[in-house]
Amino acid sequence: MTNLKPDSFEDIIAGISLYRPGPMDSIPTYIKNKKNSENIQYIHPILESTLKVTYGCMVYQEQVMKIVRDIAGYSMARSDLVRRAMSKKKMDVMEAERQVFIHGELDDSGNITVEGALRRGVSEEQANKIYDQMIDFANYAFNKSHAAAYAVIAYQTAWLKKYYPIEFMAALLTSVMGNDKKVAQYIMNCKNMSINVLPPDVNESYEKFTVVGDKIRFGLAAVKNVGENAVQSIIAKREEKAYISFTDFYKRNDGKVLNKRAVESLIKCGAFDSLKVYRSQLMNVYEKIIDNINEDKKHKIEGQISLFQNMQESSIFRENLPDIEEFEEDMKLALEKEILGLYITGHPLKKYEKLLVNKVSLDSSMIDNQEELKEIGIKDGSTVTVGGIITQKKNMLTKKNAMMCFLTLEDLYGSIDIVVFPNIYEKYGQLVNIDSTVLIKGKININEEQSSSIICETIIELSKFNDNRSSNGKNSLEIRIPEMTNPIIDRVKSILAQYPGETPVVLSIQNTNKKFKSNKNLWVNINQKLIHELSTIFGDNNIKVYGENEEMQK
Repeated sequence: MTNLKPDSFEDIIAGISLYRPGPMDSIPTYIKNKKNSENIQYIHPILESTLKVTYGCMVYQEQVMKIVRDIAGYSMARSDLVRRAMSKKKMDVMEAERQVFIHGELDDSGNITVEGALRRGVSEEQANKIYDQMIDFANYAFNKSHAAAYAVIAYQTAWLKKYYPIEFMAALLTSVMGNDKKVAQYIMNCKNMSINVLPPDVNESYEKFTVVGDKIRFGLAAVKNVGENAVQSIIAKREEKAYISFTDFYKRNDGKVLNKRAVESLIKCGAFDSLKVYRSQLMNVYEKIIDNINEDKKHKIEGQISLFQNMQESSIFRENLPDIEEFEEDMKLALEKEILGLYITGHPLKKYEKLLVNKVSLDSSMIDNQEELKEIGIKDGSTVTVGGIITQKKNMLTKKNAMMCFLTLEDLYGSIDIVVFPNIYEKYGQLVNIDSTVLIKGKININEEQSSSIICETIIELSKFNDNRSSNGKNSLEIRIPEMTNPIIDRVKSILAQYPGETPVVLSIQNTNKKFKSNKNLWVNINQKLIHELSTIFGDNNIKVYGENEEMQK
């Protein structure tokens, strides 16, 4: 759709229909013909009335039905038989119809039931070409009404994302709640859209992801070990009056629906941070506070009401928290990952973000998207580079008693399965450890039934690179182009416009040795897709990302 640049609803329908294994080969032709409709050529003039709306390309099953009627004189009923043969991929039926399509058909009395192309002034050569196109197209053809229904949804979705991006992303996150990989991917999408996703909070979170101002608040239902009843209780009590302390929170919620395990999970994910208390402090004393409150409730039930009850109740809110420092950032992130299945307030790979953008050719958000892989030129067996943290490791002995292992590599978007065979394990075994940050180069094994994986060939520690500085400061993207021509500049602008962001862009003109800083409307959000797209056109060595204080290399 990016290259198509649809300017009508018809274009959206066509784009959806074309983006399939069969018609996909027609995409370049469709785009070229759309831009230069005066250059469209038809095998026979009769086709123009049918194919003009799709710029000379065969896109829909309905078009094939109309072509066989217009070219060969098929009836509506018989054209539908061809359509059914197409949809069920009955190529034998399609081939049998070729002779009828070209020469026509007579009944037992010699009456013409199908005129055929020849009787309608279409040459045999032209008829065969048309029929060959129909057969090639038939493998995965859409019917237009089917594509139109998707197009309506696509347009509505795009409109909502454009004009209500925060609400849209909140709903999208809710729709994949429970799928850690998808949630992590969409949170990264939010970041790229400058939408901040906040951690769970007992005073703000609802069951689902919700909009809070210009931010999104994490849903309580996504917190592990906190059941539906507990979530409903937390929200109901909070609606009456905001929680003012951890003690207040637990006193007002029934211990039967909110056990210690649930409370611990809420602490670990930062749900009490807004109460101005450290997670480390609560982890140190939450069990004692809960036990004291439960004991107090027990005494009241038994009728052991003290004359000093009011004094006791006022003092219970003054929590005796230990005077200790908050957990280190890595520990806080690890606890978030344990409870939420993902990092929310940061990421251990943040300091390597710029390096990963420059070095990897594939990330976890792309690895199982076969259409996207095809779009960027990656197929089964292609050599790719991935990077991240090793979070899981499983050793295994082969039949030859050699050690190999299976790894889970986590990047900024999700996880990737890595297979390390014995010869590679023997060479790089010392680098294959839990929590190691590495770059892995290998061949992709695309699996249509399960998640794809990477067959490891080399492993490099991320810390070995000298450009692993934090990307918190401003970066700049340098694009080296051979010369300053309108076609090249237009191509660059078209790509940059797809990735709006806050990173300045510098154009380096090689034939003049001059550099130009782009206007702010062409600043970008640096990500792997952008780097790959630019590298494909101008070469890997001509695309560079630099840190704020880093002198540009020549």
